[in-house]
Amino acid sequence: MTKDTSTGARRVINCVAQLPFRTQARGADWQVEPTAGNSALHASLARLGDGWEQHVVGWTGEVGSADGEAPQYMTADERAAAAGRLQERAGGLQLHPVWLLRKDQARWRAYAENVLWPALHYILNPPSDGQQENTWWYDYVRFNEAYAMKVAQVYRPGDVVWVHDYQLMLLPQLLRMRFGDALIGYFHHSPWPSNEYFRCLPKRKELLDGLLGADRVCFQNEGFARHFVSSCKRLLGADASEEKGAAGTVYRISAYGGDVLVDCLPLGVDTKQLLEEAFTEDVDAKVQEIRRAYEGKHIIVGRDRLDAVRGVVQKLQAFEMFLTMYPEWKDKVVLIQVSSPTGMERDHRVEVQANELVNSINAQFGDLNFNPVQHYHMRIPKNVYYSLLRAADLCVVTSVRDGMSTTALEYVTVKSRSSSLSCYASPLVLSEFSGSSTILQDAMIVNPWDSVAVAKAIKKALSLSEEQKGKLERALWQHVPTVQDWTSKFLEGMLKLQDQKDAAEHKPSTKVTPALNRPLLLQNYQKAQRRLFLFDYDGTLTPIVQDPAAAIPSARLLSILRKLVSDPKNQIWIISGRDQKFLSRWLGDRMPQLGLSAEHGCFMKDVSNSEWINLASKFDMSWQIKVADIMEKYTEKTPGSFIERKKVALTWHYRRADPELAEYSAAELKKELEAIAGGLDLEVMEGKANLEVRPKFVNKGEIVKRLVWHPHGSNQTTEDEFKIDENVSKDKLPDFLLCLGDDFTDEDMFRQLNEIEHKWAEKFPNDRNEWGHYGIYPCTVGPASKKTVAKNHLTEPQQVLDTLGLLVGDVSLFQSAGTVDLDDRGHLKNSESSMKSERAGAAYAMKRSSSYKTDRN
Repeated sequence: MTKDTSTGARRVINCVAQLPFRTQARGADWQVEPTAGNSALHASLARLGDGWEQHVVGWTGEVGSADGEAPQYMTADERAAAAGRLQERAGGLQLHPVWLLRKDQARWRAYAENVLWPALHYILNPPSDGQQENTWWYDYVRFNEAYAMKVAQVYRPGDVVWVHDYQLMLLPQLLRMRFGDALIGYFHHSPWPSNEYFRCLPKRKELLDGLLGADRVCFQNEGFARHFVSSCKRLLGADASEEKGAAGTVYRISAYGGDVLVDCLPLGVDTKQLLEEAFTEDVDAKVQEIRRAYEGKHIIVGRDRLDAVRGVVQKLQAFEMFLTMYPEWKDKVVLIQVSSPTGMERDHRVEVQANELVNSINAQFGDLNFNPVQHYHMRIPKNVYYSLLRAADLCVVTSVRDGMSTTALEYVTVKSRSSSLSCYASPLVLSEFSGSSTILQDAMIVNPWDSVAVAKAIKKALSLSEEQKGKLERALWQHVPTVQDWTSKFLEGMLKLQDQKDAAEHKPSTKVTPALNRPLLLQNYQKAQRRLFLFDYDGTLTPIVQDPAAAIPSARLLSILRKLVSDPKNQIWIISGRDQKFLSRWLGDRMPQLGLSAEHGCFMKDVSNSEWINLASKFDMSWQIKVADIMEKYTEKTPGSFIERKKVALTWHYRRADPELAEYSAAELKKELEAIAGGLDLEVMEGKANLEVRPKFVNKGEIVKRLVWHPHGSNQTTEDEFKIDENVSKDKLPDFLLCLGDDFTDEDMFRQLNEIEHKWAEKFPNDRNEWGHYGIYPCTVGPASKKTVAKNHLTEPQQVLDTLGLLVGDVSLFQSAGTVDLDDRGHLKNSESSMKSERAGAAYAMKRSSSYKTDRN
């Protein structure tokens, strides 16, 4: 791991959804205040430990103003001044604010809060036309791209990049695109649902793909990690292995040529600081006030956000059941419930339910002098919160889904210390659906949906003897993780990963294939003058289907291809294992401008030409008789299989056959064919549910070599054997080349292109483009488990169409994440929107400047 030479310390870049401060304009000055919430994460930022230099990249949040009108624009000087104020409050942290100003600044949270958060907590949104969700998605992509830009400004080789939570799920892959060998960790603070819920998200593959750009993906508990691995296997086709580690099961996902470690590490609290702040004279006085106010009564405390998953409604229902089942406790117990407002419209119904239950309980079991439920719908100061924890005889956490309940950890921590006010050792009733239940296993674990069981647990907790309470507290206290321990263990694990990466650096099997950087591809495309497209057909331009004859091009595909071929700078070739008849019928006859190559390069039809050329005409095809006989034998044994007879190749298809029988037959057939292939100079190729036999000299790589080395725009030669013209100049060859394929046979294309790029580096060292390469993009399409020599990946044909749609202007640049330059309002730099925004910003600055002068006068 490279160290920072100025301090001798290792550097970590923490990427958080929002900086732990709120920024507000006050005239020409800026006011910075700490934000509430995420206390454990914010504590971890300040408790990194010696030997680390910490940089924090985060959105500023909604920038406010003292006059209530949020500034829509900020000059460079204003941003610098505000950043200076932030840094003054940051202590030892080095803050790098992400500025994203808009009139509706909440837009940057919309996708994460309205789509991701509900799904991660097992809440499905009602069906819609998807238009609003698409708008939110574009902003989510911009949000993550803005972070990638900021990290790129800070990053140095050897840094550890630590990304936090669901607001930044695309960031690991974005960073992998920029820094191929960076050490990237991701921690998911929220729950991760089962695949049956996660797969309901329309952008499920893009989100998983984003996370698999990390070297390590870490969760609060083993169950969440297991669900994530299941989603990667089922949705992306990734392979995964598992082993038992010190903290539970550790998974390794093999994805796109590399391994991603998936494990769990529960988040802790800053126990030392918590105990210091909770035991002060001010808090002591507040504890005494609470005790006097409810003298003679047992105090039950709860503090939760008032949303659909924190279980406030379930808690109130259980408390009502407790008073109903145990009437002897009437007037002897009080529930003090503090419910923090969320400000989300979807939580209004929960608020109504909670208020109705509070009124019902107080009406049934209260009187004019006392109400058994004291419900405070507000945020409370930290010292008041600590006083409630200390005064409590019982804490009840009934969340129906959460990542980690820090309230439970903080309660156990506060109750671990004795004091003159007798606050030591009170029990905890904890939901089995809280992430905390996996570490606080000695708490009274309950199912919050079973109000009778929770009521019984409350009764049992309130009836414990002092000795039993002490024993319970000691058991719980020893399992409370500290935030310092959490931070150090995570970073230690990252350093071990770095050592493993360094040891495997020269092994080709460890090469990670990043996602195709589509915005960068678009920039290259727009500046290129000689563009060559090389596309496989089945599984690339169209999905794989049960009946190969049914894989006809969609209307969208044909529309995109027509737009591509209409540009004189473009040459498009379809290089397929299909025969001439199929390619001509569905593509060539409709668009003569397409170049076609059939049967893996055996036949070729040039651009704007109707004549097919047989490049294998001199080869003896008598081998087909012997091979066909062997295939017929297995076709009879395997119902549903059939033979496709091409002019140069024979293909045995088994997609329609019984899977187990087909797999066995294919293995046996392959052995028998390989036994004769060597003597006949044949190659046995294993495709997707098929085996193909063809002459060894026939492969897609040879046709690619012919197309790439041929002067762009001129007619193809008709010779069977192609020889490279060493005298051809680079300005005659393609300066943009996109090659897409999904099958094993397409690896010949990718391999050939890699060889060409290496050759060009020697032959044309001074002809690289502005991005430092030759515009060659070999890109594989398909499952994450596939090994490939391609340099980029897409997950499915839908992404292929989105990529090509981007090039012809049919798809938004922010449909997928990639390398872009954004201004401080999320507009593409130098775009029309950005220029317009810049002019408006200048006018806005003048107006504000005049206003300040008027106010001072």
